[in-house]
Amino acid sequence: MIDQARVILKERFGYEAFRPGQEEVIGAVMAGRDVLAVMPTGAGKSLCYQIPALMLDGLTLVVSPLVALMKDQVAALRLAGVAADGIHSGHQRQDNVAAWRRAAGGQTHLLYMSPERLTSERMLAALARLPVRLLAIDEAHCISQWGPAFRPEYAELGRVREALPGVPMIAMTATADGITRDDIAARLFGGAVKQIILGFDRPNIALSVMPKKRENLQIVEYVRARPGQSGIVYCLSRRKTEEVATLLSSRGVRALPYHAGMEAHERETNQSIFMSEQAVVIVATIAFGMGIDKADVRYVLHADLPSSIDTYYQEIGRAGRDGEPAEACMLYGFSDIRMRRQFIENEDAGDERRMREHKRLDALLGYCEAPVCRRLTLLRYFGESGEPCGNCDCCLTPGELVDGTVYAKKIMSAVLRTGERFGAAHLIDILLGNRTEKILRFRHQTLPTHGVGKDLSKPVWQSLIRQLVAAGHLRLDIAGYGGLALTESGRQLLNGGGEFRYRIDGGRPIKTRQRTSVTAPVDSEDIDLLGRLKTLRRDLANELGVPAYRVFSDRTLSDMVEKRPSNESEFAQIHGVGTAKLSAFSEPFLKVINSPPNARDQAAPTV
Repeated sequence: MIDQARVILKERFGYEAFRPGQEEVIGAVMAGRDVLAVMPTGAGKSLCYQIPALMLDGLTLVVSPLVALMKDQVAALRLAGVAADGIHSGHQRQDNVAAWRRAAGGQTHLLYMSPERLTSERMLAALARLPVRLLAIDEAHCISQWGPAFRPEYAELGRVREALPGVPMIAMTATADGITRDDIAARLFGGAVKQIILGFDRPNIALSVMPKKRENLQIVEYVRARPGQSGIVYCLSRRKTEEVATLLSSRGVRALPYHAGMEAHERETNQSIFMSEQAVVIVATIAFGMGIDKADVRYVLHADLPSSIDTYYQEIGRAGRDGEPAEACMLYGFSDIRMRRQFIENEDAGDERRMREHKRLDALLGYCEAPVCRRLTLLRYFGESGEPCGNCDCCLTPGELVDGTVYAKKIMSAVLRTGERFGAAHLIDILLGNRTEKILRFRHQTLPTHGVGKDLSKPVWQSLIRQLVAAGHLRLDIAGYGGLALTESGRQLLNGGGEFRYRIDGGRPIKTRQRTSVTAPVDSEDIDLLGRLKTLRRDLANELGVPAYRVFSDRTLSDMVEKRPSNESEFAQIHGVGTAKLSAFSEPFLKVINSPPNARDQAAPTV
């Protein structure tokens, strides 16, 4: 079975070997198991259901949250010679009807649909008459009310299972903490599902946080210090996205905006330029990113605070997908915190969801104020452990830490004396000696810790608690009511085992380190050839009406430059060249590769 999957991997997609985790997921799907797969961004999640779809005799339904994502996936599959279609609002009615007829006639292997279309009564009844062999839920965190991109329409997907009894289901996501995973498992699978979690560590991404001081200057200096690199700058609002793109452009940076308020054709044009060309910076809101597969993004800069660690992890995962060194930097200011709190309070949601989102934001603030390795803080949030990474600002340029052991013991004493079930706000009120209604109701004004923290301000106590959480001495109950409890290391610290040192500066920049891709051409002849190959790729893409990166990725073009194939047999060994692309593109690309460096390309043949 896996041998057949490897043959499809090479013949259809042009890859020599599976990435870690892909074989396990594919094996479970082909065994008829329901699977929830949590794989890092760039791990190749799509192939985990696309290859089984080609091995099964029948139709695979793929649920996807965005029209742009569906169109991109379908275009990529068709270029690889796979019969794929999409039914969505981006098509004219007659196009959707034609796509349905092809699926009903057995001509389609993969059919992409939005949850809204898939769960209509008429569609479910029609699908029940087709040989559906697999149901794939892409971006599955959208189904969880605790996930970073909750879509109420996803909650209806349980009805699809009822209409298609016995059809195995695979749910894929890159971003899901334990609470979200449990929610997905309950909502989609009734709790009975094989979970395959590959881990959340991306060791090639250097992590850093900088306090906001002169924000615009910081953004410009950060981006200009990385010339010739592709990057993403995330902003909170559409207006700021436009302003930052204009600012960077005025400083000589090729920067393009991307947000949901732009015309669709303008967004698509900017995305295509970013995906196909080097040294382009996209300045975007969270509307940009889902399904983006550009391997050589060297940095992600957050100009504003994200909403949670889940969202932050998802967004920084767009950097360094080629496995080479990349950077993720966040600018962090108190105005961001206020704005994020307001967003949560203004959200049209219940009290429980608002409470959890506040706690998720607290966890992100703990990451921002981490006194020790940021990667450890990030991994602990997802339930993993590790050693200090040596690749974040806390490890590379540690600031001065102040002994806060006494303060830590005061906090942990208050936690213990109140039963390890109260949140930070109540504990700080106790330390400050306040007499709130809640303190009086529980008679916490009688505790020995009441009023022992009057020498520090509320913001300092808040920072201390966040850093204790980040250091792993306190555990925040996100699933419950935000209560704080001591971990084993916290109990040891309280009982005199070791010390707690905390940071008061709120972050610092790391030193800029120039990085060069190991696959980048280094001599003028290679650079000239790569440029001509990119021109050909662009012309062919325009003729086919697809994004240029879907013809061939930058890595594939670099492989052509390095190996200089001289015939079709050698071209077939290039990374990312499957049977369909070999037939469609070998002739024009070989012509360019085997032309003298100063030769000018003739018009590309029609494909």
